[in-house]
Amino acid sequence: MTVGARVLKTGLAVALAIFLSEWLQFPSPIISAVAAIFTIQPSIYRSWKQMLDQVQANLIGAAIALAAVQLFGSTPIAVGLVCIVVIVINIKLKMESTIGLTLVTVVAVMEAHASGWWYAVDRFLMVLTGMGAAFAVNIVLFPPRPRYQFNVHVTQANQQLSLLLRTAISNEMKEQIYKKEREQLHGMLRKLDEQYSLFDEERAITASSKLSRARQLVLSKQLIKALQKGEDLLDAVEEHYFAAPESVEWAQAFDRHIEDLTKYHEHILLKAEGKIKAGAEISPDGQQGSRLVEQLSAYLSIDPKERQRLIFVGAAMFEYAYHLRRLEKLVEQVELRKVEAQEKEELP
Repeated sequence: MTVGARVLKTGLAVALAIFLSEWLQFPSPIISAVAAIFTIQPSIYRSWKQMLDQVQANLIGAAIALAAVQLFGSTPIAVGLVCIVVIVINIKLKMESTIGLTLVTVVAVMEAHASGWWYAVDRFLMVLTGMGAAFAVNIVLFPPRPRYQFNVHVTQANQQLSLLLRTAISNEMKEQIYKKEREQLHGMLRKLDEQYSLFDEERAITASSKLSRARQLVLSKQLIKALQKGEDLLDAVEEHYFAAPESVEWAQAFDRHIEDLTKYHEHILLKAEGKIKAGAEISPDGQQGSRLVEQLSAYLSIDPKERQRLIFVGAAMFEYAYHLRRLEKLVEQVELRKVEAQEKEELP
């Protein structure tokens, strides 16, 4: 188990919130610490948006809490009813992520009103202090880098996929180990979807950066798509290949083609990282793939009903190849645009 940057930043944000609370002589640092915990986010944009939403939601919650105290008092039933109203308002405003901290503010303000208005305002200032501490820590210390983290996880997921694809047909891996590796791959792909969402939320300022970002988003989406199609191929092999009659006859041909596709995928990622020589041919032998299609089509045409399971495997394999070719074209286009942009910058 590794301790990530977000874990460290959460601890530092809590420590800073407590320090600021003591420096500002707040009666208790607990509310500031809780606010800091709720505000830490995995990206700067999301942290900024979360902070703005939290400020709005907490202002609304504090206003409703103060009004409710004047009308109904601070009885347990009144506090509970106000919490319900605040939850409904936050949901209507599509600020569900702020509900937790807003309820903390509501309870704190209503509980503190007996000590006077300033004490209630003081509790609200504690919340703002905690949010400010968390936002400052998120920006200054280990600022999130969604694009870099995304590329690192793409490489790791491809390494995991390559291991599983290379042993899929030969069935050499122990079943328990194979299942564990598959679960890890599935978790990696789910994590990539989350990181893509963070990458997608980033905002560009200049027109050129907007175009560059748009191309990177398309490329990133295809990187995920190619990995997902590789996982689909694993599913097809696991579910259909070994149940197909005479599948042993196709073991060598399928294994060789999957090996070619696996290498192709690895080389595409190296090309995207700029580690492949310009003009190097990395795509697998097209004639070999065409021959496999012809042979498989002829074999399946004899008795398609009995041999349909191989159709599913072949379809998954060829679709994986299709998305890899599309990925290579996108990588080439992105690299070409980078070169053109650099040439324009060098012109006097």
